Amino acid sequence: MQKPATSTRRHFIATASAAVAATAVAANAQEKPAAAAPAPAPAGPFKLAPLPYAADALEPHIDAATMGIHHDKHHQAYVDNLNKALASHADLQKRTLEALIGEIKFLPEDLQKPIQNNGGGHWNHMLFWSLMAKPGAGVGGTPTGSLAAAIDASFGSFAKFQEKFADAAMKRFGSGWAWLITKGDGKVAVVSTANQDNPLMQGIVPNADRGTPVLALDVWEHAYYLKYQNKRADYIKSWWNVVNWPAATTLFESAAKGK
Repeated sequence: MQKPATSTRRHFIATASAAVAATAVAANAQEKPAAAAPAPAPAGPFKLAPLPYAADALEPHIDAATMGIHHDKHHQAYVDNLNKALASHADLQKRTLEALIGEIKFLPEDLQKPIQNNGGGHWNHMLFWSLMAKPGAGVGGTPTGSLAAAIDASFGSFAKFQEKFADAAMKRFGSGWAWLITKGDGKVAVVSTANQDNPLMQGIVPNADRGTPVLALDVWEHAYYLKYQNKRADYIKSWWNVVNWPAATTLFESAAKGK
């Protein structure tokens, strides 16, 4: 039996509409350019090492999302920009990072700010990652041995040191770092620097605040904002639980031996 004209017309309209839609989708797919591959990182002497632990190892004190973004995005950017700044300076590419950031004022003027920001950012973060670890076996709690004795001698007690360190971290306006440094006389002190400056930077950081870092705390907002938002004090309080005191003690003892 022959289908009614109305039914045939409806079938034709439905089929035609589907064909038109399919053609439009295909056309859009052809017109839309493929996503561009990410640009390769600038070649250079400096590389970003993996975190020394899993991104979630410091949970719940520092969350995995923050660690991933902080290390993979922020730290990588410092490394890339450092290599980019040195691209046309083959002689400087042979220097150690410590030499570059320690002698910024002796570098060509156009390199001083890039090295200060990106060289400092790279060095500071390498130290920061190494001075944290999953709680247990000397991590968190209090230091022991020679570093503990030096802290007691300089501050009176570990509790007083914690107060002074947290105060330096809280009073750093905007972005920066809090540090425990050791000086040439073997004494330790708490200092704070802005942005990516650090106590190795001759001519950038006041001489009174210069020394060898043995403990570092990043107080840029990207270090804590995903979990703690604007509650920097909560971040600082929780961070003590992941401080790698054996690593800090090793740095202190190495500095004492002049290594």
